[in-house]
Amino acid sequence: MSATPVTVIGLGPMGQAMVRALLAAGHPVTVWNRTPSRAEGVVADGARLAASPADAVAAGDLVILSLTDYQAMWDVLGGATARLAGRTLVNLSSDTPDKTREAAAWARSHSASFVAGGVMVPAPMVGTDRAYVYYSGDAEAFDAHRAALAHLGEPSFLGDDPARAQLMYQAHLDAFLTTLSGIAHATALVGSAGITAEEFLPEVMRLIGAIPDMLAADGVAALGALIDRGEHPGEGADNVMLGATADHIVASSRSAGVDTALPRAVQAHYHRAIDDGHGADGWTRIVDGIRAPA
Repeated sequence: MSATPVTVIGLGPMGQAMVRALLAAGHPVTVWNRTPSRAEGVVADGARLAASPADAVAAGDLVILSLTDYQAMWDVLGGATARLAGRTLVNLSSDTPDKTREAAAWARSHSASFVAGGVMVPAPMVGTDRAYVYYSGDAEAFDAHRAALAHLGEPSFLGDDPARAQLMYQAHLDAFLTTLSGIAHATALVGSAGITAEEFLPEVMRLIGAIPDMLAADGVAALGALIDRGEHPGEGADNVMLGATADHIVASSRSAGVDTALPRAVQAHYHRAIDDGHGADGWTRIVDGIRAPA
């Protein structure tokens, strides 16, 4: 049985990595990019360069989009809508949940199926055992192309709402970027005392690596279940204690002459919980304040 022909539109590093993973799995791959020179490498590897977006869409039932945002999808495919009927668009671009739902409706208006997705690894890891991708949207279309999509990374389908995969993707990056900012801020803080980044980073990674064990002895899924039930045990480290720690970090940052925006944001979470009468609860109580900002 021959492998499904796949079209990939958008050849940044992620798009190129996806093309190579699909080619390695034996799929015929047609590509298109606004800057044709970006296709040279994957064409040399065996992909076919389409002359236009319409030509690219016509080449296969599965069309994967790896673009800057969802507006780019409309810009690229706006002149190819006559070719969309019966095809599945899998948009792996980043945008808001509202734009994602709008895109799904747009695809349906042109008789195409729509699946949104978020690739949770950087380009060099696409197609490896460590790659995983969240999807949501048209379940039947996803099931029809699951085998091809699995070559990009382990696929996980989150339901019919196309925004769910987008939000899962954004939430992961929320945690990732906030962590990076925390590390950067901490590096600047210790640097004020002459501790180099070379010295500090290996030390702080010991803490970061231990976070899952510190968060929940019974595992992070069990911790999530407690949050979902509205239970926030504070034994050992309640919000009063953590709020005091946040106060000290803000004061230390101010004293060291480094930016206080990030620690003040963290401080506000704990003081909100305390002000709401939850000082004896654990840190997970701050989720409530984030869900309903004052």
